[in-house]
Amino acid sequence: MAEPLWTADEILAATGGTPQGAGFSATGVSIDTRTIEPGDLFVALAGVRDGHEFVDQALAKGAAGVLVSQATNGAGVVVEDTLKALEKLGEAARVRAPKARRGAVTGSVGKTSVTQAIRAGLTLAGPAHSSVKSYNNHIGVPLTLARMPRATQRAVFEIGMNHAGEIVPLSQMVRPHAAVITTVGPVHVENFPDGETGVARAKAEIFAGLEPGGLAVLNADNRWFDLLKAEAEKIGARVVTFGTTEGCDARLIDFQPAAGHALVQARLHGKGLDFPILQTGFHWGLNSMAVLLMLEALGVDLSDSLAALGSFEPLEGRGAETEVKIAGGAFTLIDESYNANPISMAAAFKTLGARKTSGRRIVALTDMLELGAEGPAFHAGLAAPLEQAGIDLVFCAGPQMKSLFDALPPTRRGAYAEDAATLAPLVARAAEPGDLVMVKGSNGSKAGVVAAALKALGRGPGEGG
Repeated sequence: MAEPLWTADEILAATGGTPQGAGFSATGVSIDTRTIEPGDLFVALAGVRDGHEFVDQALAKGAAGVLVSQATNGAGVVVEDTLKALEKLGEAARVRAPKARRGAVTGSVGKTSVTQAIRAGLTLAGPAHSSVKSYNNHIGVPLTLARMPRATQRAVFEIGMNHAGEIVPLSQMVRPHAAVITTVGPVHVENFPDGETGVARAKAEIFAGLEPGGLAVLNADNRWFDLLKAEAEKIGARVVTFGTTEGCDARLIDFQPAAGHALVQARLHGKGLDFPILQTGFHWGLNSMAVLLMLEALGVDLSDSLAALGSFEPLEGRGAETEVKIAGGAFTLIDESYNANPISMAAAFKTLGARKTSGRRIVALTDMLELGAEGPAFHAGLAAPLEQAGIDLVFCAGPQMKSLFDALPPTRRGAYAEDAATLAPLVARAAEPGDLVMVKGSNGSKAGVVAAALKALGRGPGEGG
């Protein structure tokens, strides 16, 4: 039987709560009855629905115990505030694994993919732990910490924000030995009166909890590098850099994308490295440099780091490729539907433009969100990188994307629709054998609907998927 993650006594000691019913041992921690596993501790958080409404359901699905703020059925621990108790549980998990090397990842683009690539390397080096999906907010970070087994040797945490001040307490909870800022750009700018400067300062909050002598891994190509470096050095962090320029600790020399993979040429601390990765996006050149430096900081051998990068597959909605069979052949779908902002859009277009194809290069785009008053200008501004990349046909959906559609020359216009669901069949009808079709947009503007409709073309009647 697996060693328990938490006993009732440990939860009581960590949270200062009072016992309810019999003692218990939990093998996991859950906040969602839809994904709860037998043996989990169910934490009843207040949200759109009060988690206490789901206690009986959690117990019926095999929860070992419950963490609640009012008396309920089942064995458990009663506390004043379940979110604060979850935070205390997370901090207790960190304290009881004192030898675990911890890394933290933030940035305007690429947080989740970089975190998961780091995790792949950590796992090759020994017992490892990390965030799942995009668990990077005031609930996801303490939940990830609370799930950390006591035998963990290395861990990596994704930390995100929408507003100033949100990263500080999360970084102080994790207390990373190394922290990376992938890049800073115009994301969530509508929440910052001082625009992108505010975003940069908010990202620099990742250093607030850095362990003494900790490492800051920074993108030397980013326009905010000097500000971020100064913020890191203010708290005594050592700074290492990745980028394309001379003097970077991890320097990208060349990136050659092909079908389903790319070849990376780099120099790590001056030593030449050539290695393959299963990613095709140009942004993965710099991402892989960041991953190498973070894995090095967390005590992973270079051979394990390169093996992890060489086998790490694109996450769903973040560059995964599918051959979609249609009458007369197949087209390649590149699914970038999970998220979008001006930086990642330009990188995606550049990647698509560099790909060899017997057909056309087509993009289907939905609105980029949280850009504030400058939103229409940011969307119209995508016309230039689309032209530079030689994209043949552009399909647009959403009120913001209308600005881009209007800025395109008539020869590049595929079709415009008010929403993703209306656009999807228009793109589906246009796709021909040999085409490369990329779908990209913000999750909230439903780019995934377009990607799903295109994937469905390849399934015959009665096929699931």
